[in-house]
Amino acid sequence: MAEIAAVIASTHHPFYYKASTSTGAERPPFADVWQTKIEAFRETLTVAEPDVLLLVGSDHFHQFWLDNMPQFLVGHAEQYDANWYNEEREFGLPRMHMQGDRDLSGHILRGGLDTGFDLAFSNELRLDHSVTCPIITLRPQNDLPVVPVYTNIFAPPLPQPKRFVQLGQALRDLVESWPSDKRVAIIGTGHLSLELGGPRQFGPHGPDPEFDAKAVEWIRTGDIERCLGEVTIENLLEPGNATQGFMDFMLMMGVAGEGVTADYFDNLDLFHTMEAYFTWYPGGDPRPAVAAAAAALPEQAAAVAAQEV
Repeated sequence: MAEIAAVIASTHHPFYYKASTSTGAERPPFADVWQTKIEAFRETLTVAEPDVLLLVGSDHFHQFWLDNMPQFLVGHAEQYDANWYNEEREFGLPRMHMQGDRDLSGHILRGGLDTGFDLAFSNELRLDHSVTCPIITLRPQNDLPVVPVYTNIFAPPLPQPKRFVQLGQALRDLVESWPSDKRVAIIGTGHLSLELGGPRQFGPHGPDPEFDAKAVEWIRTGDIERCLGEVTIENLLEPGNATQGFMDFMLMMGVAGEGVTADYFDNLDLFHTMEAYFTWYPGGDPRPAVAAAAAALPEQAAAVAAQEV
């Protein structure tokens, strides 16, 4: 059966690519710190050595509109084109192309139906920055097949927060039951407090630092029970008018498991959002072993050299 190599949750700030690739006077003052944090975060995926990426995000009214709004959808294509014209224009994002894994997406669709999730699917899905931003930050070489899972966090009526958690639990079970020897990283992106087009959008920090602090602690410690006890669809609008994207973080808490503390956590308070990055290793943290192996290399090389002499 397949193995979950890593579970990763993060924000998906669309300006990271432009900030990290800018130079000279165009480079923002926070870009160096941001890039350093992202490169450390990227290593948590690299050491997990995944073969496939299962990516959870939300379409920003690019492909789905009020005439056809699935609550939960799985991409079931051989390949995916990515990023839309307005994302290229406003955020400087590049056009991208990704390979799919129809064996895994088909397994999730069939298994989802059999376990109580009537998942929608698309064989012609085009992806936007909720999925491409984690590729840019975590796997910029874009060399692994992907299976995208889209959730509705924008257009009421929305699923209840507990349904997001339940889907995360189901996705973990489905990946672990996939008859394959591949290693799968499950990566999901969402929001902490977020305001779009409102008076708190461009403040000195995220619109609601108190909510952000609680949310980060819920995610970091896997406190699903407390999170579900405090979060409703309605009160998620209080920290910011787009904070319902936090439910994608709740989905990833479902993947990671109740009470499971993240193996890696970092954050960055930018001028209008709190960026946050989490990684869990269900099979055990590979980083100490990687570090030990790297430290042993000079001694091994010296031993080999002595034998050759």
